[in-house]
Amino acid sequence: MNKQTVAVFFGSRSAEHDVSIVTAISSVIKPLQMTKKYDVLPVYIAKDGRWFAGEALGRIDLFRSGKIDEYMAKHKPTLLELGDGLCLVRPSLRDIRTKIDVAFPATHGTHGEDGELMALFELANIPYVGCDMPASVLSMDKVLSKIIVEKAELPTPKYEWFYSADFSMNPEPILHVLKSLRYPLFVKPPHLGSSIGTSRVANETELINAVEVAMHYDNKVLVEEGVPNLIEVTVPIMGNEKPYPAIVEQPLTNSEDFFDFNTKYIRQGGKKTGGKGKAGAQGYSKIPADISKALYEKAEDTAVAVYKALGCSGIARIDLLIDSKSKILYFNEVNPLPGSLYAHNWRAAGVSGIQLVEDLVEYALQRYAEKRQLDTVFNTNFLQQF
Repeated sequence: MNKQTVAVFFGSRSAEHDVSIVTAISSVIKPLQMTKKYDVLPVYIAKDGRWFAGEALGRIDLFRSGKIDEYMAKHKPTLLELGDGLCLVRPSLRDIRTKIDVAFPATHGTHGEDGELMALFELANIPYVGCDMPASVLSMDKVLSKIIVEKAELPTPKYEWFYSADFSMNPEPILHVLKSLRYPLFVKPPHLGSSIGTSRVANETELINAVEVAMHYDNKVLVEEGVPNLIEVTVPIMGNEKPYPAIVEQPLTNSEDFFDFNTKYIRQGGKKTGGKGKAGAQGYSKIPADISKALYEKAEDTAVAVYKALGCSGIARIDLLIDSKSKILYFNEVNPLPGSLYAHNWRAAGVSGIQLVEDLVEYALQRYAEKRQLDTVFNTNFLQQF
């Protein structure tokens, strides 16, 4: 029996390029290979947008050592053929053509996780893992996702948003509107994850500086109120029509004001831990979150409701904010492709890394089979009148 070819796409022209490499190699490529069920083809998208496919790209040392530049200098970029599905062509004296059975995107941020790759897979008419194109677009735009969630009558912190170009031309009207918000405020580029470009500000001077930072990353800027008496929780979810949560997790910081990029990825060495963590360390998480049973169940229910409202499928992570005094739970944001698939959390829930990627491939195949049953052609005699 021939194995299915699963292509894992990672890297891309994104500020989260490096995080994507770690997700792909440690949490996707290696577990897929360990299943022995699939032929796994790593597909690296360079920072300049060139594509490269090859087994050697599944080794972290190639990127950690900086030898990826040498690799790209020696190999011609991979070409894409659309027609009967998606075929990757590696140019050589005898071109190597590989037809893709399932696409497994492992990109983060812009030009990938934001729906661009998913649109390509839709055009190629192949199954792919994770949220579909519309859900990815909505989830990766923090402004649009908040609007959808509000329509679903789920609480979100008070916020305002504006286009970067409008602020550059005339900031005063926008700053006047922002005066309606209560400090501290959080300033975010709506299309980025990993807290890149996000700032916490306490006054208008800091606000203006933070807006300038966010504008370097996005054509829109989101400004929202901070939640008092904050407990931050995150809920990984998996599934299509019947999604289910893993474990409600509570990110912890010691001296930091919020769970920023360094806290998430650098100072903890890229690792997640359960339990209470140690003093002085950053990025530790409590699994499960240290909240009441009622709040825990409410967090699960709210996360699933958000997942459904945005049309998510496959996998996503829902971030929530809790006011520990009022017990009000607010929607924060959605990550349609969690870093490292949040495999540490799923392991704590009893789902191994291997089972996780196997389940995600199956969800992709199920969704693809269901979509193929829908009518996409409508026959008419319209052209006969011309």
